[in-house]
Amino acid sequence: MTLTGSPVPTVAPPRPDALSRAELAVLDALDVEALHRTLADLLRVPSVTGSDAESDLLAALADRTARAGMDVDHWRLDLADLTARPGFPGTEAPRQESWGLVATTGDGDGPTVVLQGHVDVVPPGDRRRWTGDPWTPRVAGPRLHGRGACDMKAGVAADLAVAEAVLASGVRLPGRLALHLVGGEEDGGLGAFATLARGHRGDACVITEPTSGTLTTAAGGALTFRLVVAGEPAHGSARWAGRSAVEHFVHLDAAIRELEAERNAVVDPLMAEYPVAHTISVGTVVAGDWASTVPDTLVATGRLGVRLDEDPAQARAALEARLAAACADHPFLRAHPVEVTWPGGQFAPGRTAGGALLRHAVTSAQEALTGTAPRERGVPYGSDLRLYAAEGVPTLHYGPGDVVHAHAYDEYVDLAELTAVTRVLAVATVRLLQGG
Repeated sequence: MTLTGSPVPTVAPPRPDALSRAELAVLDALDVEALHRTLADLLRVPSVTGSDAESDLLAALADRTARAGMDVDHWRLDLADLTARPGFPGTEAPRQESWGLVATTGDGDGPTVVLQGHVDVVPPGDRRRWTGDPWTPRVAGPRLHGRGACDMKAGVAADLAVAEAVLASGVRLPGRLALHLVGGEEDGGLGAFATLARGHRGDACVITEPTSGTLTTAAGGALTFRLVVAGEPAHGSARWAGRSAVEHFVHLDAAIRELEAERNAVVDPLMAEYPVAHTISVGTVVAGDWASTVPDTLVATGRLGVRLDEDPAQARAALEARLAAACADHPFLRAHPVEVTWPGGQFAPGRTAGGALLRHAVTSAQEALTGTAPRERGVPYGSDLRLYAAEGVPTLHYGPGDVVHAHAYDEYVDLAELTAVTRVLAVATVRLLQGG
């Protein structure tokens, strides 16, 4: 499979004084063909959250970074200990084991710069809806398709390419570059939580989530909820004698839609571009146990969007209160109210704290290479940003791909964009390693 020949975006030439010798040396050492091959290799591993392949991929990357000359910390997570810690972010996928990986280059006493990415991906869904095998990378024009291409193995490939270019350049930099490669992001943030719990930190962190060339400095939260809705069974031929849990859920769903509208009436300017910035989305609905019986139970799971700077406890209370009010308004549910629990991933919202040097390094690097400055924005989904920011590490998202293609059939990333973003990351990393 050929991964070269992608169209290169038209960019303004950098100013003569825009790049330092060290930055030019790292750019010269950046191997674009190897970058594309790396992404293809990552896509071949079906590293679904919680699977053995997730751990296998981290082990392979531990070997790769060690061979490149990096100092590697690759450890098995103590899941029982982590689960018992305050602030544990929750999980949804069953796990027999999970691993952490931090690879560091440089031994200077300057700033530590973190490039972070998660290797886990969501399942591919109905494979018949894919143009090809989701685990076989497929090139179509400038695009490379495969599960995880956008979210976020392109970002992981960029992280690896930047670290390897810094090493290959031979440039001595005063700071230390650390790759935090994690699993368990898709269902809560286990890998990042464990990495921080182990004591790994940085003076600045770039998470290479797909940002479409923008600078993401805030991420909304997302809380998984579970609803158990009661009904009264009856023979399907005497439907009128029963009380359908499905119809009761429709009543509750209308209340949920009203709450969603109210919670999005006013949003932070960083989130104003989204039609619905903080959604309340029902993802699964299972009802009944027999086709000719009026269903007496319905179980629904979903996610509650948390607004920027909102306490997750307040968001939970808002949903619980609205559902309680809807039950009180209903003749059957008044006596049989919905059960609300909060299993699975619990993503708090987060913002970049401080981080003026971090913003400037990424912005100036993009300006030097493309002549354009990235737009600052927030994203409506939970991410590892909030975990690093909560530990006082200035953190933002900047990476290849458009999140609208994440989790989708025929997921893809544009290879030209991957190349351009990786070059910006390389220059920004050098600037941060030199102290801003």
